[in-house]
Amino acid sequence: MRVRLRVLLVRMRFKLTGLLLTPLFFFCFCLHQVYSKPDNGRHNVLFIAIDDLNDWVGCLKTNSQARTPNIDRLASRGVLFTNAHCQAPICNPSRTSLMLGLRPSTTGIYLNRPWFRNVPKNKKSITLTQYFGKFGYETLATGKIFHGSKVDELSFKRYGPRPGQMSGLDKKVQKNVPSPTKLWDFGPQNYSEEKHSDYKDASWVIDQLKKEFTKPFFLAVGFYRPHVPLFAPAKYFNSRPISEFKLPAVNHKDRDDLPNAAIQLIANPTPPKHEWFVESGKWIEAIQAYHSCVTYTDHQVGRLLDALDASPYSKNTIIVLFSDHGFHLGEKQSWAKRSLWERSTKVPLIISVPDGIKGGRCSRSVELLSLFPTLNELCGLPKLQGLEGISVKPLLDDPDSEWTFPAITTFKEGNHSVRSERFRYIRYADGSEELYDHLKDPKEWVNLAANTDHKEVIMNHANMLDRILKQNEHQVPHE
Repeated sequence: MRVRLRVLLVRMRFKLTGLLLTPLFFFCFCLHQVYSKPDNGRHNVLFIAIDDLNDWVGCLKTNSQARTPNIDRLASRGVLFTNAHCQAPICNPSRTSLMLGLRPSTTGIYLNRPWFRNVPKNKKSITLTQYFGKFGYETLATGKIFHGSKVDELSFKRYGPRPGQMSGLDKKVQKNVPSPTKLWDFGPQNYSEEKHSDYKDASWVIDQLKKEFTKPFFLAVGFYRPHVPLFAPAKYFNSRPISEFKLPAVNHKDRDDLPNAAIQLIANPTPPKHEWFVESGKWIEAIQAYHSCVTYTDHQVGRLLDALDASPYSKNTIIVLFSDHGFHLGEKQSWAKRSLWERSTKVPLIISVPDGIKGGRCSRSVELLSLFPTLNELCGLPKLQGLEGISVKPLLDDPDSEWTFPAITTFKEGNHSVRSERFRYIRYADGSEELYDHLKDPKEWVNLAANTDHKEVIMNHANMLDRILKQNEHQVPHE
């Protein structure tokens, strides 16, 4: 009798223990799963910024020599914007604009100095990631998100490896380059790939994706290449012989119909003159180096995609990939950026949304300025008043939707470009103009501004510019 009673008590103890532990186990299981599944529309965000990447990527089909299988893979998973443009053709004003959701004409940041927090009206400005952090997001970053080595402590709760270059690993390749800076160099490097800062940044992101998050995350990474110097591990140069590469088409009379303001604006003392690349025979080497750097960075993008796919966050993470501006490699006899022409303003932009359109292509003119309001809407955050970009969510839902908004790019005060779906209109601070018909002249070789047949087109684009700039005369949004 006593034995049977003892057995009965033991059985009851195990049942009670099970009843107590089951809710605890269920709670822990849910905690682990909470941000691998949608929660009130609060997706995670993987935000990939690439420095100086023009439209020489495979999926944009603008350069047959491009080898970017991983960027192309991402494009097949979302919507590729084939007519996307930056708001400024150099790093600081472009990145400030997209992170604040404000135009350079509003921030007052036109060049690579000053740092935006040092401008009185911007001190309390809310950045994209700062706003996400306000609504419970874990905000993390590594690499170059803002300009140079700057890290905005208000924008991220956690930062990985700081923005940086090679810390002494780079070895000079070219001799006697006529440039005041050591940055203008290009060629293969013999260090191991794992020592490169972009590889380290990708590795840090991969490590984060292996962790368990108890709230949604906004994870940003900024890759430095293909910014100059155009260095990459030798294997990326050796993967293709230099004979495979071709020079971009150049019209040697291209500048004959440009206003003086255009020539003055693009006067850039940093890169060597175009004539040096031609006469020295180094042009093709620079082309090879740029492509090699792009392929190297594409490999880092592939590592991120593989890590995300292997993580519990793959089905609830929005992926955004973009470049801060374009880059000339001899087109219009120009090098680097700092122009209001297509090669300098056009950027790759891909947005992949869980359960969204796959392999979509959108030819509407869109701006990097739109990233702030678009991500707000996709993640269910309250609308922030005062942002100057337009959410492109309607184009993510239907890439062929009607869209009447142009893309505006500004370089230095008073100089603006308006890019619609067909035309590019440029107005300089002195009132001089350029107009290009991309349907007939995609290389922008024929300035139509003096052609009376296009008077109405010029007037329409000038009115769009004036209207948008007028709309943006307001107080900067801040907390």
